[in-house]
Amino acid sequence: MVGKIILASSSPRRADIMKRTKIKFEIMPSPYVEEHTTTAFSYEFIENLAYNKAKAIVTDEPAIIIGADTVVVLNNEILGKPEGRNGAFEMLKKLSGKTHQVVTSIVVINSETGEVKKNSTTSHVTFENLIDEQINYYIDNFKPFDKAGSYGIQEMPEGYIKSYTGDLENIIGMSSKSLLQLLKD
Repeated sequence: MVGKIILASSSPRRADIMKRTKIKFEIMPSPYVEEHTTTAFSYEFIENLAYNKAKAIVTDEPAIIIGADTVVVLNNEILGKPEGRNGAFEMLKKLSGKTHQVVTSIVVINSETGEVKKNSTTSHVTFENLIDEQINYYIDNFKPFDKAGSYGIQEMPEGYIKSYTGDLENIIGMSSKSLLQLLKD
């Protein structure tokens, strides 16, 4: 049996989701630096990002290492984290009135055996038609600069999100249902 479980992430949202599973874990932010050389979406691309985050964690003890990456996809284009205020404004303007996908890939690596398990979960989010004042209000008050697509669904004020389908935790940062299945396997 593998000793500890390590979450290779500095995301407070992923840590909160892990805490709700009642699994004992440690947080060890991954030193892996993401390089988005492509803006075209593929499951292979996002799974590789999650894998690289987990693989970059080095431990002397046997462990299960969990890496995850979330992307917002609009018309097959990845909308990553925004570059400053203008980037956030442009992303939210693009998402306004449209349905997009939120894809989170989770990779679990057994450091002792080298075994790797992967899972990607896709949810859909539809934004209301947002006016510039709403976008500016959200950016000024919620500072979404560390979030894929420039937003966090859990903090969006009323009147911003029209609907969503799929796993809400997936949209927030990581599906506990998918993670528990990977750990069980």
